[in-house]
Amino acid sequence: MSDSRTIDTGTEDLLARVQDRVAILTMNRPSRRNAFSRPMLEGLEKALIDAERSQDVACVVLTGAEGAFCSGGDVKGMADSGGGGGGIDEAIHMQRLAQRGTAGRIYEMPKPVIAMLPGAAAGAGLGLALACDLRIAADNAIMTTAFANIGFSGDWGGSFFMTGLIGAARTRQLYYLSEKIDAHRAEELGLVNWVVPAAELEEETMKLARRIANGPTVAFRYMKENIARAIGGEMGECLDLEATHHVHTSLTKDHRSAVKAFVDKRTPVFEGR
Repeated sequence: MSDSRTIDTGTEDLLARVQDRVAILTMNRPSRRNAFSRPMLEGLEKALIDAERSQDVACVVLTGAEGAFCSGGDVKGMADSGGGGGGIDEAIHMQRLAQRGTAGRIYEMPKPVIAMLPGAAAGAGLGLALACDLRIAADNAIMTTAFANIGFSGDWGGSFFMTGLIGAARTRQLYYLSEKIDAHRAEELGLVNWVVPAAELEEETMKLARRIANGPTVAFRYMKENIARAIGGEMGECLDLEATHHVHTSLTKDHRSAVKAFVDKRTPVFEGR
C-alpha cells in the first residue's frame, strides 16, 4: 500500500496530493480550460512550497483537469473586469510576486518538475509548462503563445524558458505569429520531451515521475542547478521585466479591443496604440 496525503491549497481551483514520493498538482477550472484565478495561483505557490520543503516529495507533476493543461490568463474574466484598483505600480508588483512564486519557484526548486499536458497549453499556461524540467504531452495536445492575438507582450517566463529550449529565432516566430502547434510539432521543436497516446498519458507520466522520485535526489538537485547556470541569463530579472511590459500592454487600446473581439469571436483590428 503506497503512502499518500493531500496538500491543503486552500482552494478547489488547485488540487494537490502526494503519492509514492510524487506531488501531483492539478489546475482545476475545467469550465475555463484551467485558466488562472487568483486562488489557483495562490494555491499553486502554497503547494510548491510544501513540495519543495517536504521530505516525502522527490518529484512534482503539474497538470490540468479534464483534458486541458492551462489556457493562461482568463480572457473572458479580463473582459468582465474593470481593471481593478491600486494603480499600475501595484499591478506590476503583484504580478511579479505571482510569477516568481509559481513559474520562478518551479524553475528554481531543487526537485525535478514534470509538466503533464493532456490538452491545450496557451499563454501564461504555456509559460508554466516550459518552466518545468520535463514535458510529456498527449498526442492531441496543442500549444500556443496566444499573446499577440490579444495585444499582450507575454508573461509567466515564457520568453525566457522558450528561448532557452528552442532559441531566439523560433521563439520570435511563435510569439509574433501566435501559431498553434500540435504535440508532434512541439516535440520536433524541442518544446516537449515525449508525446504519448492520450489514454496512456497519466500512466506514462507517473511511471516517469516514480523513476525520478526513486533516483539520486541529491544528484538531481545539483544537475538542475548546473543546467540552469549553463543556460545563463537571469530568470528573475526576465520575469520582472515581463510583468512590467505585460501590465503596460494591458492598458493599451489594442489590448482592450482585442479582448472584446476574442469574446465576440471576431478578428481583432490593431491600431498600434
